Amino acid sequence: MKRLAVLTIAGIAALAVTAMFMGKHDQKEAGKTKEAREPQELLIQYMNYIPEQKYEEMYQMLNLEEYGRISQEDFIKRNRAIYEGMEVKNLETEIISYQKERETVTYQTSFDTIGGRICFENEAFFLKGENGYELVWDDSMIFPELGFTDKVKVSTIQAERGEILDRNGRVLAGKGTASSVGVVLGKLENREEAVGQMAVLLEMEPEAIEKKLSVSWAKEDSFIPIQTIPKLKEAELMVYEKSGVERVELEPDEKLLAEKERQEKLLEIPGVMLADTQVREYPLGKAAAHLTGYVQNVTAEDLEAHPGEGYTAASVIGKSGAEGLFEKELRGRNGCRIYIADSAGREKKVLADQAVQHGQNIRLTIDADLQTALYEQFQEDKSCSVAMNPYTGEVLALVSTPSYDSNDFIMGYSKEQWAALNEDEKKPMYNRFRQTWCPGSVFKPVTAAIGLESGAVDPLEDYGEEGLRWQKDGSWGSYYVTTLHAYRPVILENALIYSDNIYFAKAALKIGAEKMSSSLSELGFQKELPFEILMTKSQYSNTEFIETEIQLADSGYGQGQILINPLHMACIYSAFCNEGNMIKPYLTYSEEKSVDYWIPGAFSKETADQILEGTKKVVSDPNGTGYRARREEVVLAGKTGTAEIKASQNDDSGTELGWFVVYTPERNEERPILLVSMVEDVKERGGSGYVVEKENLVLGKWFHK
Repeated sequence: MKRLAVLTIAGIAALAVTAMFMGKHDQKEAGKTKEAREPQELLIQYMNYIPEQKYEEMYQMLNLEEYGRISQEDFIKRNRAIYEGMEVKNLETEIISYQKERETVTYQTSFDTIGGRICFENEAFFLKGENGYELVWDDSMIFPELGFTDKVKVSTIQAERGEILDRNGRVLAGKGTASSVGVVLGKLENREEAVGQMAVLLEMEPEAIEKKLSVSWAKEDSFIPIQTIPKLKEAELMVYEKSGVERVELEPDEKLLAEKERQEKLLEIPGVMLADTQVREYPLGKAAAHLTGYVQNVTAEDLEAHPGEGYTAASVIGKSGAEGLFEKELRGRNGCRIYIADSAGREKKVLADQAVQHGQNIRLTIDADLQTALYEQFQEDKSCSVAMNPYTGEVLALVSTPSYDSNDFIMGYSKEQWAALNEDEKKPMYNRFRQTWCPGSVFKPVTAAIGLESGAVDPLEDYGEEGLRWQKDGSWGSYYVTTLHAYRPVILENALIYSDNIYFAKAALKIGAEKMSSSLSELGFQKELPFEILMTKSQYSNTEFIETEIQLADSGYGQGQILINPLHMACIYSAFCNEGNMIKPYLTYSEEKSVDYWIPGAFSKETADQILEGTKKVVSDPNGTGYRARREEVVLAGKTGTAEIKASQNDDSGTELGWFVVYTPERNEERPILLVSMVEDVKERGGSGYVVEKENLVLGKWFHK
């Protein structure tokens, strides 16, 4: 036991000695980290500080005796202006050699800048002092050719954003001119009073204006822009129309007069001026806002989301619609030249030279006249419209109402204007053509086609007259399917003409829930629409299945839990005039109109032809619900629909959605079109008849263009 105790004490003593030795070793290594690192290591650390913008730490590594004691303030100012002016990123440094005798490190460094990647070889000199090696710094550490009085210049050529054009070359988004309200400081007579007046007229906070006036580059004769406002043209303020040989003056728009008065008051303030400035302009305004979208100045979040893509604080970026969808093609790439200039401003050395690449023009399949005509008809409604060529898939119009004006995003909203836009109960910012809606009776041709394909529906079978309401049996309790018209015989063609809910409820029950679900899946339900703009997926149920018999019956005439996107609806109808093939829609114009089908063989030719003939009679038969759209000069087919949106069958406070799908069923038609419109709140406004009348006026313009 005594011997064991001795050994234990000896072991503890040995551990203590070891610990003391290790402690001294660690202190020595720590000292080396702080004071005895080799010049190669120090250089790498110095260079790594550059992209981290740690200029104070860089300064602490210098030997100041060899460079006239440059102040920390001047050192930071010089390095920050150059490195941050070039927007240095992704810096890499490689040691080439180290000469111990001269304490010289030869290295190669490269980094990305707004003008491209810069790469060069350089030398760094070190002196050993009491605290280890220190870097001998002069301006050549930034670039080998950079002298004390030289400057690094960054010259940027802004890339022009590409235009968005319609199919005929008409501009949907392009270059426009606005007025920039600005101040010439040297001409301000009473700054505080002037700022106050501007704040009221421009709906800005005085502090925000003062901040703009306090920019570092401002001189007495500088024009400092404060806000962009619309440019008024004299033609806008004096509108005429011809009446025979006389010219009748019309009342100028009140909004234009108010803007003219505001600009006159701004110009009365000493020091305030208006100057033309180039802006993004949307000639169709509200008629195409949800389609074109808009651009805005990049934010910090945008820069973080798009690293290394050439965006700067002066860039704009597409925020929605086609502007966002085609951002990569539209924006182009700024040209940038980075060079060293001597004290006289002469170019001494080019460091980077990136040629400007202007953005591409994007041509869409949209017809601007049709887009405008649809907007003008439905602008007071909560609605959406989709138009396409049913034989090519070219989308001719995408309209959502009410709308906003994309130009207002360029000019900028005041807090009050922005609040009013977002609090509007009609939701003008809401893009309705991207959503799904309960289709009502426009879904009946789909049920008919599925029934014919499956063999569950015999088009000549008479389902029998049930009156205006029906239920399968007593298991449905108080629930009945109702319809509006009685007719004979109750066969498929007449059911389409009279839009009979009861017939299609019975047809759905014959098809069965499983077959209905699988057939709709094959028609693109629950799947993403193959289109440039992301659309909400259509659905046949809130779950994976059609759960009940009543839900199935309601689905047959487009109620229940059926929701469909209007463009998807147009694609399904295209199959009826394409021998059963569902067209693939597209938005980007091509001179070569090669037909591409989304779902080839969605229906057989026989089924498609039968539905086509039925939908023709919906328009041509005097009893047809779409008869008011009939035209003498062109054959049309279509289907109306009124979807009830209510909490229960006895709910009298619910609303109604009105639909009308109309299309040219003959391939030799000179101006083919398939038009789908949906309007909310048509109850007591004529139901689907309201939509028929509106679309009929649009078709009149289309066929007589």
